[in-house]
Amino acid sequence: MEKRTDKNSYTILFAIIMVLIVGSILAFLATALKPKIDVNKQLEKQQNILYALGVNDNDEKSVAFISTDKVAEEFNKYIVKQLVIQGKDVRVDNKAYLIDIKKEQASAKISSYERQLPLFLGVKENKVSYIVPIRGKGLWDAIWGYVAMDKNMTVTGVFFDHKGETPGLGANINQRFFMDDFIGENLLDPSGKFAGIDISKSNADPVNVDKIDNEVDAIAGATITGDGVAAMIRSELKVYSSYFINLKNN
Repeated sequence: MEKRTDKNSYTILFAIIMVLIVGSILAFLATALKPKIDVNKQLEKQQNILYALGVNDNDEKSVAFISTDKVAEEFNKYIVKQLVIQGKDVRVDNKAYLIDIKKEQASAKISSYERQLPLFLGVKENKVSYIVPIRGKGLWDAIWGYVAMDKNMTVTGVFFDHKGETPGLGANINQRFFMDDFIGENLLDPSGKFAGIDISKSNADPVNVDKIDNEVDAIAGATITGDGVAAMIRSELKVYSSYFINLKNN
């Protein structure tokens, strides 16, 4: 005689019940943990912005962020103003760091939409820097970063990171030997037009002495990731160039 538990209907019913139970548990955990996850994301953004400004716990070679228990205080200390640029409108917004760059990029594909562009004014050692969040595509997945500049669009600091670039190759975009090369590079060409910064395999300046050539040395074996960083810088920062032109002229 066939047992009830041997029937296909029993197996299907059991699977449905388990899916409902597990789904309910996961939904509960997601809801319960969401506030904590959101806070951690906010702190991470603040750490990245401060890192680009040069506010970090680095030693000579390592990458070390301001600790999470101090970052909110340090952010309020060094970031003196948060702006949002939207078309010709520039407004103060103390929650500009919460703007989702990925969603803004997607929305900007609609011709009628004016993208929101966050801009952070930081002051360190009496020097003003303008920090911009950027996002692009590497070899395997998303790459992103923060670029700090002076009013002439000369880079004063950067932070880059990635979702899934190749370890030891493209993943090294978040290492000091790569990021520090950008400091002092100008995003404008000698004529004053926006040019961006290329990541060049044929760069004849491996120690990066030349700061007016609009390029830094590439990471060996990471050509596509490097091209992605260069494209991200060019496309994302160009949309801010009119703001800096107005800043210089006023």
